[in-house]
Amino acid sequence: MLAPILDPLGYDFFLRALVASAMVGLVCAVVGTYMVLRGYAFMGDALSHAAFPGVVVAYLLKGPFYIGAAVASVATALAIGWVTRHGRLRGDTVIGVLFAGMFALGVFLFSLIPNYVGDLFGFLFGEVLGIGIGDLVALVILATAVLAVIALFWNELLYSSFDPLGAAASGLPVARLDYLFLALIAVTIVVSLQAVGIILVVAMLVTPAATAQLLARSFGRLLLIAALIGVAAPVAGLYLSFWANSASGATIVLVETGLFIIALIAGPQGALRSRASATSQGA
Repeated sequence: MLAPILDPLGYDFFLRALVASAMVGLVCAVVGTYMVLRGYAFMGDALSHAAFPGVVVAYLLKGPFYIGAAVASVATALAIGWVTRHGRLRGDTVIGVLFAGMFALGVFLFSLIPNYVGDLFGFLFGEVLGIGIGDLVALVILATAVLAVIALFWNELLYSSFDPLGAAASGLPVARLDYLFLALIAVTIVVSLQAVGIILVVAMLVTPAATAQLLARSFGRLLLIAALIGVAAPVAGLYLSFWANSASGATIVLVETGLFIIALIAGPQGALRSRASATSQGA
């Protein structure tokens, strides 16, 4: 009865993937909750694609991909924040320009590599089952650092997310907090690259928080539900991908999307509850 569940645990690569995906899911859910509150869903997509040229440069220089991806993502995040504040342009406009430009730079650099490079395609779609000990250690360190910073600036980030004008009036450095949060998003994306890849990382950031919004009314409960989904969905997705021999990153995202659809239809604020309420009021 328990054999299908216990058998994969006999493989070291599966155990490493479980730890990595659960850690990625947790940090993405926590950061993603603040992103949803701030309306930054598109930001996650932009910064994930902005990491690609950093990954390519790191490959060309034979350096750690985490460093290359972090430099590219953090630099793009800070550039988006600066241009939005000083360039008299809407944030979504700036994101669209820099997102397209950075990803195009990555594709350009990739095209200069003479031979096909399979490793880089892994960063587009994720290869969590291939994560090694060194990458796992780096992932845990980066994820722990992100969570520690959020815990340290919990109240400030929360206040500036809900009421930026009130936070500024009370003396909080809102601009610096915005830059800090943009950097946290960038580092979170770097943490997530090997698990789900550049293409799917935005789903890991947004979907758990969006699902939790359909199930909770207070921020504390929202964060808790998002974190539970962020950890449980990758574990379930890994098992499904192992049994079905499917792409792990895509399977994890599909599990999260399935949970979102269930919450959307049958949750306390879902379509079925709304229809039932409307029917009872009409009767």
